[in-house]
Amino acid sequence: MRSLAIGAALLLAGCASAPAEVATAPAPPAPLPAPAPAEAAKPPVALQYLYGSPEAAVAVRGVNARIADYGVWRIKQRPKDSVVLAAGATMDAPAFEPCGNKPFAAVFDADETLIWNLGPMRHFAEKGTGFDLKVWDQWEKSGAGKAVAMPGSIEMVNKLRAAGITVIANTNRSAANARGSEDTLRAAGLGEFKHGETLFLMGDDAGGSSKDGRRATIASRYCVIILGGDQLGDFSQQFNARDLPAAQRMALATSAGATTLWDKGWFLFPNPVYGPWEKLGWGDAFPSDKQWEPK
Repeated sequence: MRSLAIGAALLLAGCASAPAEVATAPAPPAPLPAPAPAEAAKPPVALQYLYGSPEAAVAVRGVNARIADYGVWRIKQRPKDSVVLAAGATMDAPAFEPCGNKPFAAVFDADETLIWNLGPMRHFAEKGTGFDLKVWDQWEKSGAGKAVAMPGSIEMVNKLRAAGITVIANTNRSAANARGSEDTLRAAGLGEFKHGETLFLMGDDAGGSSKDGRRATIASRYCVIILGGDQLGDFSQQFNARDLPAAQRMALATSAGATTLWDKGWFLFPNPVYGPWEKLGWGDAFPSDKQWEPK
């Protein structure tokens, strides 16, 4: 079944140029069945791919390089609008926060976007457990030095900052653990992030895991020219509307409005480890009219 999950993830990635509401921070996969003896010594396939494969490293580094080049190019013009959707805007009727004379910023999710959380991901996989809020809370507080910068992310943030673009993290880590997240990002080589200024966390407003409110706050202070993340919710909460059917979510992500933004201000990183695509059924990932059986 993990192969199905990976296939669904890659399907979504391909449709959106490479993107769930979570209770807090990113939620790793649901508990896995006990591995067969021959497989017990290996991590789950999804973790092998994202964290260990050169294919993933090359793909992620390529996205980071595109982001850096785009940012340097974009500020040579004076954008009229931010790439943050205005309140009430939809992909069918997109409208964006105006830039005015605000300074430039690039806003990123943190987990599996700026950093790879190797510590807890290995823990959850080896124990065969799903997401545990108490464990994740400990990780947020004490994970500094155990997370690594994603390939090319250090070079990317350095290039953006050198061009005068403020780099901001907007993540569903807890505001109660702000110091730990600041330390984790710094220890990974990504520089300084300060809570309330360049680090926005769940608990900063009443929006819960929705990042729309935090994005609006950032866009009120900055001309946001880049949004980067590994889930569609890193761009707009409308993609994570409760009970949104898989087909409609796909349609939103590949709509004309979204297509004008992918790789043109909105940048998505591949993540086959966790996400709303885990809920997809056979019919969602494989259209019935394409079913085939050998004779």
